[in-house]
Amino acid sequence: NAGLLAAWALALAGFYVLMRGGVPGLSGVETDRWGGLPLTLMLSAVSLAIAFPLAVLVALGRQSKLPAIRTLCVLYVELIRGVPLISVLFMASFVLPLFMPGGRMDVLVRVLIGMTLFSAAYLAEVVRGGLQAIPKGQVEAAQALGLSYWQMQRKIVLPQALRMVVPAIVN
Repeated sequence: NAGLLAAWALALAGFYVLMRGGVPGLSGVETDRWGGLPLTLMLSAVSLAIAFPLAVLVALGRQSKLPAIRTLCVLYVELIRGVPLISVLFMASFVLPLFMPGGRMDVLVRVLIGMTLFSAAYLAEVVRGGLQAIPKGQVEAAQALGLSYWQMQRKIVLPQALRMVVPAIVN
């Protein structure tokens, strides 16, 4: 629903403006001093919005016939899912800046990257379950119609798979 999406975008923008400050009547606040429910809602919503497309790509990669892509996707999912979120956040906070040019990155961006990678790994497994639940006849029918791989995924497979996993995603 477009109205709900607009309400979420407006609420997140409002949280950001109020927490960042710098507008008349509010003093500026650095992001490393942010906290509370608005920050939690912002980080959760933004990381899930970024993680969902990544999760779909990783789930498709896990079912790829190309061994290199499949292996990379399996390694990513198994490594991230085998580690607690606090460890991923710790690595994002202290190790990630070492790989960045200049070594400086905002703490909020580092946390967002860690949460996004963690959420994408878990969502990828949920989406993969939906992809495996699609009957083989659906794929064969799409191939018989002459659809390319990406057309088949976009028009036939993913809509059915994502519809099946909505309860698991919102859980």
